[in-house]
Amino acid sequence: MPMPLLTQPFSMATAPTLAPEKASQTVSKTYPNYKIIVLNDDFNTFPYVAECLMKYVPNMTSDRAWELTHQIHDEGQAIVWVGPQEQAELYHQQLSRAGLTMAPLEAA
Repeated sequence: MPMPLLTQPFSMATAPTLAPEKASQTVSKTYPNYKIIVLNDDFNTFPYVAECLMKYVPNMTSDRAWELTHQIHDEGQAIVWVGPQEQAELYHQQLSRAGLTMAPLEAA
């Protein structure tokens, strides 16, 4: 037996649904950077500190490593790198294992 035809248009319309404005609801938040600080000590030599900085800190030039080594000696500390936490943790750990005296990581 054939199905009867609908005499009225079939509609499931209800109140219109409004999509929220995304621009006003999106909050852009960046992750904080972290500072790697090397402290002065009485047992690491200038050449060794500069060598460690060049070995473990990305893009560290010889000139910059020596500048930072002198700053560490003269001022007691120097910020040797600033960047994302995961990389900061790695470089901090590598410098620490190499025997440099490190301040705890801190947010920049």
